Amino acid sequence: MADIAVPFIAVGNFLIGTIIPFLFVLTVVVFVHEMGHYLVGRWCGIGVRAFSIGFGPELFGLTDRRGTRWRVSAIPLGGYVKFVGDVGATSQPDAEAVDGLSEEERRVAFHTQPVWKRAATVFAGPLFNFLLTIVVFSVMFATFGRYVAEPMVAEVRPDSPAAEAGIQPGDRFVSVDGVRIETFSDVQRLVSGRAGDPLTFVLSRDGREITTVATPEATEQTDALGNTVKIGIIGVVNNEALGQPRVVEYGPLEAVGAGVAETGSIIARTGQFLKRLVAGREDRCQLGGPVKIAEMSGKAADLGFEWVVQLVALLSVGIGILNLLPIPPLDGGHLVFYGLEAVLRRPVPGLVMEAVYRAGMLMVLAFMAFVFWNDLFGC
Repeated sequence: MADIAVPFIAVGNFLIGTIIPFLFVLTVVVFVHEMGHYLVGRWCGIGVRAFSIGFGPELFGLTDRRGTRWRVSAIPLGGYVKFVGDVGATSQPDAEAVDGLSEEERRVAFHTQPVWKRAATVFAGPLFNFLLTIVVFSVMFATFGRYVAEPMVAEVRPDSPAAEAGIQPGDRFVSVDGVRIETFSDVQRLVSGRAGDPLTFVLSRDGREITTVATPEATEQTDALGNTVKIGIIGVVNNEALGQPRVVEYGPLEAVGAGVAETGSIIARTGQFLKRLVAGREDRCQLGGPVKIAEMSGKAADLGFEWVVQLVALLSVGIGILNLLPIPPLDGGHLVFYGLEAVLRRPVPGLVMEAVYRAGMLMVLAFMAFVFWNDLFGC
């Protein structure tokens, strides 16, 4: 009997330790994104046919008094809000369906609304993702504070970029590439994503400021969730004596300000990564999909619930930025068309929209196939 039970125990551990945290993380992020579309759409007077967490066949759901079907679907890899007049989950117009709408339905159909209402509804999804991240970090800063250390150099590793640039023990970082430095983590944050880029460092030494240039070198490290990541380093070390590590506590308003700043920093670093990726200066193997997210969710759950919440915040930013890329059928692609419509004062011709949507869908599917390949087989 024990031999038979072992596989079931392993499956149970996998379900509890990986699948459930993965579904929690992804469901929260998707729900908030789609709720942004839904709430702003309703505020703009647009009718909603369905609100779905997941794709494919409906597992269970209910219909509210406004006629919106709230459903949980079988494939938990996304979600959608289907507005009145949409042909499907991508909010493309269905000319035949619109022609067949009643007069009352036409008044609340998505594609009959002014362009600003459509744009606001589409932009609300990524916006709510960013707001979720701000809320998460604000609560965490208010609850736990933030661990900081003075931006002091305790050690310079031999033959490192810092050594070649003349950085010395006892130096204090003042700015990196024009960005003011307050903590040692600020230095790490600004350097880690800039491997191969010459950076200007201003340091305080013996009461005077020294300016030098160092180029971070790429190195592989393992993060707290067990991921092997490539980051830039210059070869300086902080210690307890010079860094004077401490926990900074925040009041409610200060925590919100810190949450906004942290979210902005993550958005900037993610955008920087994407630009370097397109330019061929980042390792494409660092991209991951659902399998990678599931692994990270399981490892985060092992570390504690606060790590799961942090993963929600980071994934939420990523989903928000990804959806703002100017590629149909992503939200950013819709916004491009609405911008053109506002400038031209007429909708983009249907044949052009259809061709661009098809090309965009192929790009999205190719990207999804690539990250799945990365997840399963690596590079």
